[in-house]
Amino acid sequence: MLNSLLIRWAVALILVLATFNPTGLSFVHWAGANAQTQLPLVILLGLLLVVAYIIFLRATLRSIGFVGVALVLALVGAFLWVLTDFGVVSLENPGALTWIGLIAVSFILGLGLSWSSIRRRLSGQMDVDDVEE
Repeated sequence: MLNSLLIRWAVALILVLATFNPTGLSFVHWAGANAQTQLPLVILLGLLLVVAYIIFLRATLRSIGFVGVALVLALVGAFLWVLTDFGVVSLENPGALTWIGLIAVSFILGLGLSWSSIRRRLSGQMDVDDVEE
């Protein structure tokens, strides 16, 4: 089970980092530089990213909902507060805060995809959304 959770989180992390990251190697940076010369490719790749985000967001909102997302964000915020309080992270370092934010978003998306499996393991209950007749 741990492997599947890590794979789902890794895919979410790849999606988030492929969209934007501070290194400059991301869709946002590439699209900004190439929108004039390669507009059809920019639109195609942008639409592929939108489809991937819709899949992830739909699964996340169906599994943990807005309240769950808010709780995970609160946990990430508290964790950031602890790291700041212990001097591990500085709030004056925008690069570190950007990376933490990107990892937090990927964590939320990965958790959303994995929540049904986690809940089934913890409670023994299955989630069923669609009923076929």
